[in-house]
Amino acid sequence: MSLVRPALGDFLPALGRRVDDRIASLVAGETARWVAVDSGLAEPFTSLAALVLAGGKRLRPAFCVAAYVGAGGDADDPEVVDAAAALELLHCFALVHDDVMDAAESRRGQPSVHVRHEARHREERWRGEARRFGEGVAILVGDLAFVYADVLMAGLPPGAMAVFNELRLEVNVGQYLDLLRAAQGGGDASSARTVSLYKSAKYTVERPLHIGAALAGRLDELAGVLSAYGLPLGEAFQLRDDLLGAFGDPERVGKPVGGDLRSGKATALYVAARRRAGPAATRLLEQRFGREDLSDCEVASITELFEETGAREEIESRIGDLAEQAIVAIEDAPLAPAAIETLVALAGFVAARDC
Repeated sequence: MSLVRPALGDFLPALGRRVDDRIASLVAGETARWVAVDSGLAEPFTSLAALVLAGGKRLRPAFCVAAYVGAGGDADDPEVVDAAAALELLHCFALVHDDVMDAAESRRGQPSVHVRHEARHREERWRGEARRFGEGVAILVGDLAFVYADVLMAGLPPGAMAVFNELRLEVNVGQYLDLLRAAQGGGDASSARTVSLYKSAKYTVERPLHIGAALAGRLDELAGVLSAYGLPLGEAFQLRDDLLGAFGDPERVGKPVGGDLRSGKATALYVAARRRAGPAATRLLEQRFGREDLSDCEVASITELFEETGAREEIESRIGDLAEQAIVAIEDAPLAPAAIETLVALAGFVAARDC
């Protein structure tokens, strides 16, 4: 696996295969271990493997490996592969729990974990409430991913583990703020940006970069320049997520669009539309945004409002500015040239992605 000049080339697919193989091997061994205790224990491990291997962009592993190689490491070093796999497992933990919190029906083109196990409960005619069973299993599957991420990080240098711990705290804080702001309603640009920073920007880009630099023993030297690249690009990533949540193709995104509108997420897109909206549009947002029973027709009306107010255009412009800021920050960084080129290419990918 190597960094490719001048664009991403096979870097993301090759890294994805290494990460998938590492996780598949770990989960297969653990499945065999626990099935020997009770055959019923196969299911949570099967669910975890199915989610990991169903796809995903492997961006967090990519940023970690790119920083590691840029700081002088070898992309095929087992330590960085373990760190990359740990980041992907942590991401799966967040996805599974996020789907429970958002009542999301699908993920990566398949039923979400809680939906699948709720359906299984009904099909088997088991006792108790099917919904609670499905959500309970999903929480535990997410917890397994969290624990196995720890297992993979356990033998790595303390500096990398310290960053990993901070990353985990930040993503939980960000998720809570996301829930809180949705429940409270409203929100302004400053609060939306804070949620974006802790829920996504640090977790997706900045901290994986820091872990890679820590593994190479150069975090103190490189933390500043990596943050100067990672924070704006992480914000751009979340802003693109906001747009995909409203305008994306469900086939490409892997889940239905409109979820943010039904759950009342005070995204930067929503905040921009609310600021620009006239009286009629404001009434629509006040009366229907954040309603679980929001119809597909109403979702379409709100997304049209995002277009008509210029909110979508504003966010698109902001994404471009943030990506450019990240690229300027990394172009002269004290990193291997191939790594810089890969990070520039990743910035372009993040800003323009459609899934």
